[in-house]
Amino acid sequence: MKNDRRMIAYIIYIIFGAVLMVLGMLEVVDSFWSGMGGALIAVGVIRLVQYFRFHHDETYREKMEIETKDERNRFIQNKAWAWAGYLFVLTAAVCTIAFKLLGQDLLSMASAFAICFMMLAYWICWMVLRRKY
Repeated sequence: MKNDRRMIAYIIYIIFGAVLMVLGMLEVVDSFWSGMGGALIAVGVIRLVQYFRFHHDETYREKMEIETKDERNRFIQNKAWAWAGYLFVLTAAVCTIAFKLLGQDLLSMASAFAICFMMLAYWICWMVLRRKY
């Protein structure tokens, strides 16, 4: 049942993307939404191909199950998320200072708020995980 829902979601991505592309071609929406439609179509098609390949190719299914359930791979994934978080905060901090020096107060404030949001999300996740483990 869960797999059927995924397939339906991928088909909805494709349909929604096609609607956005058509609306963009008719100039009802701007090119941003048209591009978003193209991206949704691409994601939907790629995920559908992966879905069918997973259900019809036994060796691919075994490979994917090992990749998703292997303890080493999970450790690497978690480490990569941690590094990405650190790099995001550091990059946003540098951008906050650089934008302020360039007189771009709105962009500086947006970068600072992004850091605050990230730190708040980290703190909430830490509190939840601390109670769980």
